[in-house]
Amino acid sequence: MKRIALLGNRVAPVSPTGSHVPASGPWSPDAEPQAVQTFAEGHVFPAHNGTPTMWRPRPAMAVSA
Repeated sequence: MKRIALLGNRVAPVSPTGSHVPASGPWSPDAEPQAVQTFAEGHVFPAHNGTPTMWRPRPAMAVSA
């Protein structure tokens, strides 16, 4: 039986274009870190501006009340 605590540590530090998104959330390409996009787990990372890139997970934006 898997421990639930281990499931939160499965996000890869970087993922290339064409690979499957390991965890839902905000991601940005190495070439343009300010271009944050949200992807759902299991989708395939697209090219950015027509060029293959490495995608890095970004922290979720803090919601101000």
